[in-house]
Amino acid sequence: MTYVEPDAGLLAPGRAGSPAESATSDAAVLRGLLDAEAALTRAQAALGLAPSDAADAVTRAASDVGRFDVRDLALRARSGGNPVIPLVADLTAAVPGDHAPYVHRGATSQDILDTALILVAARTLDGILGDLARTESALGRLAAAHRDTVMPGRTLMQHAVPTTFGLKAAGWRSLVLDARDRLHAVRDSLPVQLGGAAGTLAAFGVFGATSAAELTEAYAAELALVAPVLPWHTLRTPVGDLAGALAFTTGALGKTATDVLTLSRTEIGELSEGSGGGSSAMPHKANPVRATLVAAAARRAPGLAATLYASMAAEDERPAGAWHAEWEPLRDLLRLAGGAGRDAAELAEGLRVHADVMRDHLFTTHGLIVSERLAAELAPMLGRARAKSLLTEAAGRVRAEGRTLAEVLADEPGLKDVDLDDLTDPARYTGSAGALTDRALERR
Repeated sequence: MTYVEPDAGLLAPGRAGSPAESATSDAAVLRGLLDAEAALTRAQAALGLAPSDAADAVTRAASDVGRFDVRDLALRARSGGNPVIPLVADLTAAVPGDHAPYVHRGATSQDILDTALILVAARTLDGILGDLARTESALGRLAAAHRDTVMPGRTLMQHAVPTTFGLKAAGWRSLVLDARDRLHAVRDSLPVQLGGAAGTLAAFGVFGATSAAELTEAYAAELALVAPVLPWHTLRTPVGDLAGALAFTTGALGKTATDVLTLSRTEIGELSEGSGGGSSAMPHKANPVRATLVAAAARRAPGLAATLYASMAAEDERPAGAWHAEWEPLRDLLRLAGGAGRDAAELAEGLRVHADVMRDHLFTTHGLIVSERLAAELAPMLGRARAKSLLTEAAGRVRAEGRTLAEVLADEPGLKDVDLDDLTDPARYTGSAGALTDRALERR
């Protein structure tokens, strides 16, 4: 059989070189499997169900990841449908004969693989949380620095009313903090899996265990994970929670990326990445590559989460296919969120804000961006209906004549004593943007 090179991330620049890539590699999954096996033996030894010498022997053998051939395990996994079966055989062979019977004793393959993937998730989430901290810190600095930097607010792709870049950045940061809170909640609840063949832990009772809860708690303590109330072979809350938190995280980061992509268009140019990427054909380009990669992750994540949610409808006490369908999407989600976290941190830390361009764009519509304010201010003087009809007519003349709204309204006899320059100044119509930004930045 021709050997296939491992996935080096050639088509996945979003995750290539990120901490999440190494934390979810085949070697990392193998590390998780071996850690789960060794911890199980140690937990049994702690309760007097196995000799301490056996626990030491299994732990020593499991610590030498290099003795196990990942590719060989992958190929041999085809016969039993999962990699735990061949790994148990190899680990048992690596342990001295008198201690070999204590390898994997009482467990089922799903106990070990579920626990290993939870370990991989925990280790990956720790890195993602670090990148989210970098991102929210950078966005907080931007929001504070640009609290009063006025720019056009846009709805349905059109200028609406003025806003501030500080408020926009504070909104981005708020989403990042929401993602952080969700990931923290999931990270703090990640459980071991221990149920035996059909979720009853019956075999452990044969070996002398008097309490399923006691054994599960000892196992969880060995791995610094949570002891679940029940085995969750077909009760997939932990995976569903991971799916939701990871998809939310990529979507939250994707909001920032999408705004940056829009506002860094040549025709807009209000933002730019600190170090844009080049083009293979156009030397003048500085593409918003970090934002592009984050946006790509945000588009892929929901589909992967959907697969994990679909797998929750798992039959019986252990399923055929539903469990197996989770492995790759879960790893891909961890990689996407991890890569997006890395790229979002770099994006936020290097983002360039072109306040002068934002200010210039406020006058693109010659004052029409504050028509909402004029309608409210003029209604008491002219009556609501008259104010509306006047502004509708004035808007048409602004577009047709190329004059400003203030100039057109100055022709109206009833407005001779109104300070139209003040009323049409976009900087004077940002509402509570500053106060909202301040309030958002109080969140830690």
